[in-house]
Amino acid sequence: MRRLLVVTAVMLLSNTGGAQTQVTVNIDRQPGWGPVGNDYVEYYYLPDLEAYYHVPQHRFYFLEKGRWVGRSSLPGRYRRYDLTKGYKIVVNEEKPYRNHNSNREKYSSFRGRGGQGPIRESRDPKYFVNKNHPEHGNWMKQQKHNKRNSGKKSRPN
Repeated sequence: MRRLLVVTAVMLLSNTGGAQTQVTVNIDRQPGWGPVGNDYVEYYYLPDLEAYYHVPQHRFYFLEKGRWVGRSSLPGRYRRYDLTKGYKIVVNEEKPYRNHNSNREKYSSFRGRGGQGPIRESRDPKYFVNKNHPEHGNWMKQQKHNKRNSGKKSRPN
């Protein structure tokens, strides 16, 4: 019995430690118009449009004829909307549009707001990993350069 308790305790402690050290980051997958400050995003809620953007799939979800539809781009009715200027709210839950009425109510005060700096305009080097950032090409060159140089051994004089 004592042995079982010890094994269980070790397993619990090892699982807890692993969960604390595991950090998921998806800055590289976020859209360039996404706001800075979020290392991980599952969905953005766009309160001005009452629509969602799913980062892993790069798809917008919006209501069309009473049903939630997923598309790679917004419908024509939103063609004049500037995604870089509209407010985005991070919603890290599965299919948040299923709770749309609650989200609309909870985030209604963010309609018409702006003020979030987009990833593609950030000067923070951590965002250079994002392929939509203007510095991404330079960042890639630097990564290749660093990788080449890390393989070389230094010789004593």
